[in-house]
Amino acid sequence: MKSTSDYLVIGSGIAGLSFALKVAEKGTVALVTKREVSTTATNLAQGGIASVFLQEDTFDSHVEDTMKAGAWLADESVVRMVVENGPKAIQDLIDWGVEFSRRADNSFDLTKEGGHSKRRIFHAKDATGREIERALVEAVSQHPNIRLYEQHCAVDLITEAKVIGKKKTDSNRCLGAYVLDTRTEKISYFQARVTVLATGGCGKVYLYTTNPDTATGDGIAMAYRAGASVMNMEFMQFHPTALYHPHAKSFLISEAVRGEGGILRRGDGTAFMSDYHELKDLAPRDVVARAIDNEMKTTGEDCVFLDLSSKSTDFIKDRFPTIYENCLKFGIDITREMIPVVPAAHYLCGGIKVDLWGETDLANLFAIGEVACTGVHGANRLASNSLLEGVVFADRAAQRAIERHEQVWKPAPKIQSWDTGSATDSNDEVVVSHNWDEIRRAMWNYVGIVRSSKRLERALRRIKMIKEECDDYYWNFFVTSDLLELRNIVTVAELIVRSALSRQESRGLHYTVDYPEPDECLSQQATRLNIQYGG
Repeated sequence: MKSTSDYLVIGSGIAGLSFALKVAEKGTVALVTKREVSTTATNLAQGGIASVFLQEDTFDSHVEDTMKAGAWLADESVVRMVVENGPKAIQDLIDWGVEFSRRADNSFDLTKEGGHSKRRIFHAKDATGREIERALVEAVSQHPNIRLYEQHCAVDLITEAKVIGKKKTDSNRCLGAYVLDTRTEKISYFQARVTVLATGGCGKVYLYTTNPDTATGDGIAMAYRAGASVMNMEFMQFHPTALYHPHAKSFLISEAVRGEGGILRRGDGTAFMSDYHELKDLAPRDVVARAIDNEMKTTGEDCVFLDLSSKSTDFIKDRFPTIYENCLKFGIDITREMIPVVPAAHYLCGGIKVDLWGETDLANLFAIGEVACTGVHGANRLASNSLLEGVVFADRAAQRAIERHEQVWKPAPKIQSWDTGSATDSNDEVVVSHNWDEIRRAMWNYVGIVRSSKRLERALRRIKMIKEECDDYYWNFFVTSDLLELRNIVTVAELIVRSALSRQESRGLHYTVDYPEPDECLSQQATRLNIQYGG
């Protein structure tokens, strides 16, 4: 089987859906997603989307907040472009049917989060992502030019170099992707003039994460294997406050809880953030995550606590209904009790290197959303900037992709169907599950919030061993979704560790005890890797 369309979009979060809606006015779209369409990080986003709106706020202020949070590694020109396009992004979402929370007078109920100097966060109570996903999925499902493929897992990108055996030094372009239908276990090729990766992040490379199970770094790994550049992979953001409970599976406690007056406390009730930063509980996420990590190591406690008792019961239930209801399921009444919290892997600030239009350095391949490194987040993402970045870059990528599509198209070479070779069914699935578990534990223990060169080198040795096993397994047995995700996790884990070893300073989300101070000579230096897979 094969699919041919003008645009191939892999991923169904805010970036992928927004892009699909933009380009569907000009051509046909194949939208591929490996689970149900709403199984995305967007759907789990609680806090909101940042944009200047109030008269007392300014673009300059939002830019400055973003640069500070990113430890001055962000590209200011890109940041300014995204910030200045914020109002248009909000209007696009409203036009697509997103309903943001409003006050009694019908004005938008803007909130404030850590790192922001003004109230500029549009939200839908504490389920903003779910509301955005609802509206966009509804719009996509009604568009005649968009065909949705659920339960389809991308295997690898198809490049001209691979199809006709060109040398690495020759020009190259993306022709689409091989895709596994997980229901039939058949692999087909999806051919398109323009391919867009919107696959999200890679939080599942860590043992504890707020991300959905789908966040296995698929887009980054595929782009890397195809020869595209990746950058800043060492900057993994750990959300400071995931619910600590054995059955909660790292349920996220939104940044907005602290934005609305939540206080972090030790087990004895003592507030501690004033010991770490002048902004106290509204400090940037990397500062708060390291503070909690240090408190846990110093006191020997398994968690710290987030106290919202300064707010009334009615306020808490109205402002944070999702958090209230979920905590209550685990026997925690946040109107009366403090919330036990720990950090968890949350957001990758690095990814596939793209330009101001979301284009990668592989022709006809775009990357948008968390999978891309645009230059907006630098060494640490400012709260609620990610949804904004997704919508803005989806719009810009759509503009450029339409241009690319309308240019004279050089006929693509004949793409061969997927060849299984001598592969057989595996009778040893434990290899996949064991290696999956081992790599996630190694990343959590050695490549976490606080790092050292020795721990990173230890992690790299283990990852390389697992990678060899994975490659051998991949080429000898039929492809499954579990095997694909393991292969991608191994690839991304190696990229994170190698990037972390190459940055010999502490900056933003990358903190190493061997180089505890920032190196100003590296202040504008991104970590770029575009070595061929296996090279």
